[in-house]
Amino acid sequence: MADVSARASLGGLRRLLPPLAALTLAVAAAAGLAQEPGGRTQFLRAPWKVTLTSYTTNVGQSPAEYFFTLSLDASAGASLGGMTIQQIRGADWQFPFAVERTRAFLGVPRREGRRIPVQADFDSAARRFSLSFPEPVPPGATVTVSLRPWFNPVQADTYLFQVTVIPAGPGPVPSPVGVGTLRIYQPNEW
Repeated sequence: MADVSARASLGGLRRLLPPLAALTLAVAAAAGLAQEPGGRTQFLRAPWKVTLTSYTTNVGQSPAEYFFTLSLDASAGASLGGMTIQQIRGADWQFPFAVERTRAFLGVPRREGRRIPVQADFDSAARRFSLSFPEPVPPGATVTVSLRPWFNPVQADTYLFQVTVIPAGPGPVPSPVGVGTLRIYQPNEW
């Protein structure tokens, strides 16, 4: 008889688990933090596009500045805690960056809003920036990160940078956003 009662209680508990899990996710999403059952944070709606803008596009041109802009959906479910930007294509794999000059702001290039604190690290062998935001960027915001090489690449080519976003919270699950395209030209010298 006790075995039947235990199985009945277990069956009732199993019916309650999916609604409890859904309720936990709903509460986390309402608080601006989406979590998986394993305690990992992920975006409910990750940014899906990155725009790379540069106003200097000739080989070796200085000063150079590359703006990576993305928008967080208002229902993203998590704030932006960090991102990676990695060069995945281009003829010049040696042009140096001034990592200490990396900056971030709300808005888009030439219409900059409030500055956002950002910490940057650059792995030159992997050609990858790892960025973190001590004050996470909230859902609904448009954010731009500015990377500053000392000068543009010395080889004309199309350079591609893979961007991945990382939500703020415990056990973050990175989400690929897309690829930023930078065209560097060799000016005609006639």
